[in-house]
Amino acid sequence: MYLVSACLLGQDSKYNGGNNRNEAVIRFAERHSVFPVCPETTGGLPVPRPPAERVGKRVVNREGEDVTVQFLAGARSTLSIALAEAERRGERLEGAILKANSPSCGSGVIYDGTFTGNIIDGNGCFTELLNELGINVITEKELDNND
Repeated sequence: MYLVSACLLGQDSKYNGGNNRNEAVIRFAERHSVFPVCPETTGGLPVPRPPAERVGKRVVNREGEDVTVQFLAGARSTLSIALAEAERRGERLEGAILKANSPSCGSGVIYDGTFTGNIIDGNGCFTELLNELGINVITEKELDNND
């Protein structure tokens, strides 16, 4: 089973109320067992919500509110739910395709905390948790290159 950012599958869970539907991800989901995830909404953040970016180990939204607690709680809860779902299905967690640059799901690079579109090396909160468990994470950009 693969974890896939719900927004990439067309679910309206993005901070602005929309989604990031990605056709390569949709095609992947048609051929593999997937489980949609959105650590931000699982952590109790609403849709829509102010955009947020990582600033060091903290996550801060555009209004300056520290939302680190929600991001970390969402990451832990999402992992717990996903592991339970994999067990229920009798499958193993094979990997994840998560939203590039996101403060939750970014892998390798994330937005830099200035809300200007600049990116820096780093991972989102959920990606960090998956990496600690040895679960391979790629973004939709990497899938586009390999689909």
